Amino acid sequence: MVKRMQAEEIVRGHILWAMGGGLMPLPLLDLAAVTAVQMDMLKQLSNLYEVDFSQAMGKSFVTAMTGTTLAKLGTSALKIIPGVGTIVGGLSMSLLSGASTYAVGQIAIGQLESHGEWGSIDLDKAKAKYQEWFEKGKEYVANLEKENKAATILESLEKLGQLRQQGVISDEEFEAKKKELLARL
Repeated sequence: MVKRMQAEEIVRGHILWAMGGGLMPLPLLDLAAVTAVQMDMLKQLSNLYEVDFSQAMGKSFVTAMTGTTLAKLGTSALKIIPGVGTIVGGLSMSLLSGASTYAVGQIAIGQLESHGEWGSIDLDKAKAKYQEWFEKGKEYVANLEKENKAATILESLEKLGQLRQQGVISDEEFEAKKKELLARL
């Protein structure tokens, strides 16, 4: 159970990195960054489960799971359009990158827990499971974004409270800003 929790933390951290990689403004560089993040995640999971890892195996696993889907390439290509394309493509790519990393991570954890190695993986079954995990990953990423937003708002409220205690802002200013921040939740 402890190992599973550690594995989930590894995946969660890499989801955040992948989402950041998806925001890279240059098309195709974002895909390379996300693939590198996913490879590092597989390496860390392999270390956790004490399983041999090779770059070649990791690359073939990631490629088999994620492929070069048209949706990802299309989202990445949107970034070519100055302004709106960069923003829309970046936000979409960030969501897709996080969901994909979640799916790859869940499949990897399942494989390592049930078989204790990479060699026995049935890629056809794993690809089918990838789509299921990818859909769940979209929800997971959306919830992560909500959690991060709530945490940011709570941090802001703490700082506001400190400013009020120091006399930098008045009680009225504190209450007004607090109301504004809580309305964002």
